[in-house]
Amino acid sequence: MSVGEIVTLLQGGILQVLYLAGPMVLGALGVGLLVAIIQATTSIQEQTLTFVPKVLVILGVLFFFGAAMFSILGDYTEQLFRMIPAMAQ
Repeated sequence: MSVGEIVTLLQGGILQVLYLAGPMVLGALGVGLLVAIIQATTSIQEQTLTFVPKVLVILGVLFFFGAAMFSILGDYTEQLFRMIPAMAQ
């Protein structure tokens, strides 16, 4: 297995992580920013006000996009398994 193939595998793995974690991280980031702005304007500094909405947004993203995310992960895993015989040579 050449260095180029290894780099391609690592690049594909990193892209898969970004595809799968990106929607959840961006959703939590947006809600956290919105809650932080609300907390700054109202001077309420309660820690649970940021935690609970972020968890709810992450669960919502998983509910709506979970099937597509697992499909992407399954396709990538199948692609990796198909490459195993070529890697053993």
